[in-house]
Amino acid sequence: MIIVCIVDDDASVRKSLANLLRSAGYRARVFASGEELLALENFDDIACLLLDLKMNGLSGIDVMHALTLKDRKFPVICMSAHWDEATLAETGRYKPIECLRKPFSSDALLSAIEFALQSE
Repeated sequence: MIIVCIVDDDASVRKSLANLLRSAGYRARVFASGEELLALENFDDIACLLLDLKMNGLSGIDVMHALTLKDRKFPVICMSAHWDEATLAETGRYKPIECLRKPFSSDALLSAIEFALQSE
């Protein structure tokens, strides 16, 4: 089963995204912070990462930087309610597959995941 990880500091977002992913046939793993994700010993079973950019603690950009240092092999889909030119430019350095503006539709998210998995 394909594992999609969700990193968001908002519990309601984690829950709703996990439910959506399960209904679409994916296995969801949720993390309340970037630190929690980065504490994993092994990233091999992650097919795709949904990553909030604005979180308490490490930001999504900090997490992508750390994952680059760990030689991540999976696609990242960034999510944020706060997009501006500087954020988009900095996010782009880490080559996310997609950047979604919250709130986004379930169709937009599932399409981004499908695209990410096909890009593997």
